[in-house]
Amino acid sequence: MDELTREFLIESQEGLDRMERCMTDLEERPQDAGLIGEIFRSVHTIKGTTGFLGFKRLEKLAHAGENLLGLLREGKLTANQPIITGLLQLLDGLRSILKTIEADNSEGEGADGVLIGWLEELQAPAHAQATRHARVKADAAPAELATPVTAPSAQIPQSAAPAQKMPVQAEGEPVKPRAAAGSAAESSLRVDVTLLNRMMNLVGELVLTRNQVLQATAADPNLTLLSRRLDMVTADLRESVMKARMQPVSNIFSKMPRIVRDLSQSLGRRVRLQVEGQDTELDKSLLEAIKDPLTHAVRNSLDHGIEPPEVREAAGKDPEGTLKLRAAQEGSHVIIEVSDDGAGIAVEKVRQKAIDRGLIAPERAAQLAERELLQLIFLPGFSTAAAVTSVSGRGVGMDVVRTNVEKIGGKVEIDSRTGKGTTLRLRIPLTLAIIPALIVRSVNQSFALPQGALSELVHIPPEKAAASIEWIEDAPLYRLRGKLLPLVFLEKLLMPGGQHKLTNERDNFIAVLDADGRRFGLVVDGLADPEEIVVKPLSAVLKTIGLYSGATVLGNADLALILDPGAIALKAGVNLRAEEEASGASESESDADEGKSMDYLLVEAAGRRAAVPLASVLRIEQVPVSRIEYIGYRPVLNFEGQLLPVEDSGGVLAAAQDNPEARIVVVVCREGGRHVGIAVSQVLDVAGGGELFEAGTNLPADGVTLLKERVTGIVDMGAIPPLPVAENVPGQWEQIPETVA
Repeated sequence: MDELTREFLIESQEGLDRMERCMTDLEERPQDAGLIGEIFRSVHTIKGTTGFLGFKRLEKLAHAGENLLGLLREGKLTANQPIITGLLQLLDGLRSILKTIEADNSEGEGADGVLIGWLEELQAPAHAQATRHARVKADAAPAELATPVTAPSAQIPQSAAPAQKMPVQAEGEPVKPRAAAGSAAESSLRVDVTLLNRMMNLVGELVLTRNQVLQATAADPNLTLLSRRLDMVTADLRESVMKARMQPVSNIFSKMPRIVRDLSQSLGRRVRLQVEGQDTELDKSLLEAIKDPLTHAVRNSLDHGIEPPEVREAAGKDPEGTLKLRAAQEGSHVIIEVSDDGAGIAVEKVRQKAIDRGLIAPERAAQLAERELLQLIFLPGFSTAAAVTSVSGRGVGMDVVRTNVEKIGGKVEIDSRTGKGTTLRLRIPLTLAIIPALIVRSVNQSFALPQGALSELVHIPPEKAAASIEWIEDAPLYRLRGKLLPLVFLEKLLMPGGQHKLTNERDNFIAVLDADGRRFGLVVDGLADPEEIVVKPLSAVLKTIGLYSGATVLGNADLALILDPGAIALKAGVNLRAEEEASGASESESDADEGKSMDYLLVEAAGRRAAVPLASVLRIEQVPVSRIEYIGYRPVLNFEGQLLPVEDSGGVLAAAQDNPEARIVVVVCREGGRHVGIAVSQVLDVAGGGELFEAGTNLPADGVTLLKERVTGIVDMGAIPPLPVAENVPGQWEQIPETVA
């Protein structure tokens, strides 16, 4: 059974339940227009939906009942006992067909002619009703008509009344009973969104309390087990409430075929729609928020992207264009892509249109690189359409897309190749209420930095501070793996005239951020442990500052503002071209090594170094050793509601077992379709590894790389056994060459 049919069954069963309750009251209050209206709406809803789903038998029966109820609602008939009896039989007939649909996804072939005929006769004037009632009374047994209305199945001959637990086919043989798992209506419950919002707010408060309890009990071993239990229950409850708010993106994707069909016909296009990832789920409030942006994106792809058939043929393309809708979950975000194989975006045309419309000065437009020119299409009032039509040309569309997406904490990215097509990418957070964040310090205050924008952290010791910054004019830059990274000092943003250099008096930390395509390093004074924070709205006064996206309460009960990386980049003047120019100097050097090296996370355990492929690293967690549990001899960690196998070949856990207050570092990695954890003593650095070869051959040396001028073993995550395991597997640290140590 598809999701649409299941939803229809649930709604219809609920409507019939309401109808049954109203029927009981209608016999006592036959003139109650409210009751009649409620019954009419229930039957009308079923009839309207059945036509769309193709259930003709159900539609025909519901139509006969709707006609009778329409006369009652208009006051042309009175709800007397025969009419109420007929409506109860209608109720049973509709319910029987719904059960048949649920049992075998078809309406069956039961005969409804007698019941429909009776409902039609009941629509006649009062004297005709009496005649019909007398004729039925003469044909049926007297006891049947004397039966109270509460037993409706005996009001008409058995041939006209479908059985109630078991449907009857035309030949009279019962169909197979449905599974004992319960009906669709019994297995689901409709909950008001307001109640779910209230539950989410309460879970948020519980998360805040959990954070405070964990910090308050960290030094008390007697409360460790209780606090760990609270942590696990809170995480499970949060996940459950979030799942209750989740809905598949098919709820909005399902509306796109009709839009594509109508618009392609009006524009004279031939378009083939491809949809992927319809089962991807997103918070309901966020799903509602992206309906308009997604519609605008699809309309733009058809109007500005995919060319008319004759133009495509002249360019050597398939006359039928392709529009792809794709949804996928990546970490804590859902990525929704709208891509076409059309003409792409002519960047020079965009440049000229922006100048003509006065959206940007000619001098500034001449300095923009191609990536920045593409961002101009999001400016209010921008349009490349030659004339205003019913589809486009008014400059309203793409600015709505970016504005609405950024309101919910998302990002909009665009890629385009002339003659090949355009891809618009919406990066949407899974939820707005609770997000993981890194707590940073500056000017003796704590700030929360959303981890969704955080690429990595760089530690600069005091003795290296003076030589770490390079300058292009007045812009400070840091050379990160051969490329210059623009730096923004948080202290300078918070306090004009503040720190504008790395200090040699203490450790320095750079948070490498990626916001709206602008990659930069945020220099902060210090770091604290990551936390799950509850996002609270900002006051109007703080919103005007333009650096913050919200506020939160930390585990130590301090208030903290949530930094907005995109706003910081704009206020600091970081732009796309600055990064391209900064990295240009090192491109020639890196091109020679491209394909021969990759980035690694350099870690240490038990005095030995090892390398983890950086592309596989999801998060770096610092957890108390008391949170590690065991399945047999295998250590595991409850990570976001799932059991995470922890590899401890370096003996980190064994060394910390005697100290329940000790904290360990777990590197969480993605390996194929699963997540694994690696216990390490500390994370040393991120560096590019050089490929090593066996002496006298051109074969790569298996499992090693060259990092920081030292031969370093690469952790083989594929060799970490899944849970559960039956026998011990040699540890990864034992496989690292002795030359590493």
